[in-house]
Amino acid sequence: MFGCVVAGRLLQTNLQQVDETHALFELPNASTINHLCVFLLGTVPFPDGYGATVHFHWPGKGFQLLGMLSNDKPSAIFRLRGNFTPGASAGPVAFAGGVNPTVGGDVTAILGIAIEPLSQISLTLPDPGNGNGNGAVVVAARLADPSYLAEQIVKHLFNFLSSFVGTGTVDENTLVPMGAIVRWYEGFKTKLKNLGPGFLDRAMD
Repeated sequence: MFGCVVAGRLLQTNLQQVDETHALFELPNASTINHLCVFLLGTVPFPDGYGATVHFHWPGKGFQLLGMLSNDKPSAIFRLRGNFTPGASAGPVAFAGGVNPTVGGDVTAILGIAIEPLSQISLTLPDPGNGNGNGAVVVAARLADPSYLAEQIVKHLFNFLSSFVGTGTVDENTLVPMGAIVRWYEGFKTKLKNLGPGFLDRAMD
């Protein structure tokens, strides 16, 4: 389901399954790793409403949460050199049993992947602007709420129809041609197909 590439090395697909929701890659010669990419192989998608958090474990020095993956964000690049803070978090204990402290005199680190509900991931990664793809999680969690989704659709329609009124005040007596609603509906379907529902959480056109 997952692949991993360390910059300058061959593709790794030797994923080790820990349990139903946890898996890991061993990363030998970890002291030489600057960047790595984690991605979905495209063979098995996440179940609806689920994604995965990505964790880096330095033996004896703890876990660090790097970011996340989802069906809407199937790959992510992480910079380790200069960003990893030993002991930054306790991390998921499910990965700890797979840690092999040294191989060939250098440290073997662990890249852990934990499959979790998107709603739970959004609580762990609340900041959509931190560069780890967390915004996709937050948007997905919001849009999973039917009342929030309905409100955003209505706002989108209202903003679109307001453009036909010009500078006038919109009230209950304002008339809008039915053709405008048809054009909104067709444009809405096109955006939904091409961009997914996440476009509703961005600035309205």
